[in-house]
Amino acid sequence: MILPVLDEADALPGVLGAFSPPFRPLVVDNGSTDGSGRLAAELGARVVSEPRPGFGSACWAGLVAAESDVVCFMDCDGSLDPAELPLVADPVIAGERDLVLGRRVAERGAWPLHARIANRALALLIRRRVPGISDIGPMRAARREALLGLGLRDRRFGWPLEMALKAADASWRIEEVPVGYRQRTGRSKVTGTVRGTIRTIRDMSAAMR
Repeated sequence: MILPVLDEADALPGVLGAFSPPFRPLVVDNGSTDGSGRLAAELGARVVSEPRPGFGSACWAGLVAAESDVVCFMDCDGSLDPAELPLVADPVIAGERDLVLGRRVAERGAWPLHARIANRALALLIRRRVPGISDIGPMRAARREALLGLGLRDRRFGWPLEMALKAADASWRIEEVPVGYRQRTGRSKVTGTVRGTIRTIRDMSAAMR
């Protein structure tokens, strides 16, 4: 279970405390200044440091460091529940799907309007290449070796979109399943801000091209 982390010390205890076997958290500390990496290690997680900035950089470092056949990715801000990981992982483990994406079902106030609109617009664009996808969700699962073979290059916020597009181009069996989405713990650095949403749109637009 790969958890990219940038200054998530407030959320880490709750997120890591919600894990149960067979899922094992692998925290990728992407330059935190609040002691997130040290705290994650104290809480029992395996921690990898990735000093190169960028969400995709952290995800790639986690993918390279992972040892399990099936890998999951999940935001570590408290907005997602690790108890729902089987929803995305089980179809991959069973060999029924190659990539499973979590479609966020948000509680009131969890997903800012500007971020929701941006996500919907991007989903409409990629649906031409990835039928049935309505969310570029932050919880997902696939086989590690297959992901490495996709040749993912984006190291910023275009990483999740590039994964879906290249998987579709490779004729992967892709499925979307609903997962709960709640208010994050602590201050948002990305989609909770207009500036972060704009940056995400820019990176994902580059991935589309």
